[in-house]
Amino acid sequence: MKLNKVLFGMILSASAFNVLAAEPAPVIDMSQNSTGTSSKSVVERLEKLERQVEAKNKAQVKVQMQLDELQQEFNELRGVTELHAHKLNQVLERQRELYQELDRRVAQQAPVAAPQTTPTQQPAVSQPTTTVYSNDISENEAYDKAVNLVLKEKRYEEAIPEFRAFNLKFPNSAYAANSHYWLGQLLFSKNDLNSAKSEFEIVYSQFVDSPKRSDSMLKLAIVEEKLNNLARAKSLLEELVARYPSSSAAKLAKPKLAKL
Repeated sequence: MKLNKVLFGMILSASAFNVLAAEPAPVIDMSQNSTGTSSKSVVERLEKLERQVEAKNKAQVKVQMQLDELQQEFNELRGVTELHAHKLNQVLERQRELYQELDRRVAQQAPVAAPQTTPTQQPAVSQPTTTVYSNDISENEAYDKAVNLVLKEKRYEEAIPEFRAFNLKFPNSAYAANSHYWLGQLLFSKNDLNSAKSEFEIVYSQFVDSPKRSDSMLKLAIVEEKLNNLARAKSLLEELVARYPSSSAAKLAKPKLAKL
């Protein structure tokens, strides 16, 4: 009986062992778990870094293109600025030449412009007084128009209302002192002394820093002398010589002063 129990126990143990042996042992696939996950993570991170580097390179290329475009625009603007500066210098030089030429021409034509009573001159005196400047005429163009009437066209009578119109329209112009001076010259050549005096007086009293002030003082003194205001004429000549001793006007004033 006891032997049977032992045999039964051995058979039961052997059966259990066979059952356990038949079941497959658990296997951990390292290549698919920790190692596989790690490799996959590294690849993903590398791909991500590559994408970031590529995006960064594209951004740098884009910024460089923008910088190149800005540099090109800057060079173009600098070229335009230099061109405008050159043109401005040409305009200023032309204006200086016009001033000198106008002064010489008016001085030469003074005896010719004096007559006023001939029938052919009457329309030229009265007609331009109604000159109307259109709104699209610039300050330079308006001044050149008046100057050219003297220099190129020799229409001295018509130049007078043109200068007057310019002074009314552009009272604060950079050419205002010159315009009043040349208007005074034209009026002086007509022997309209009181009107010429008013123009020279404006330059003398209102444009202290103008290069035409010394010339205006000389002409104003000459007008005062012709009007028998000898004391004022002498005072102006003395001031001219004292204030502008090296000017051409002062050199002309000295012999006149000695005669008063």
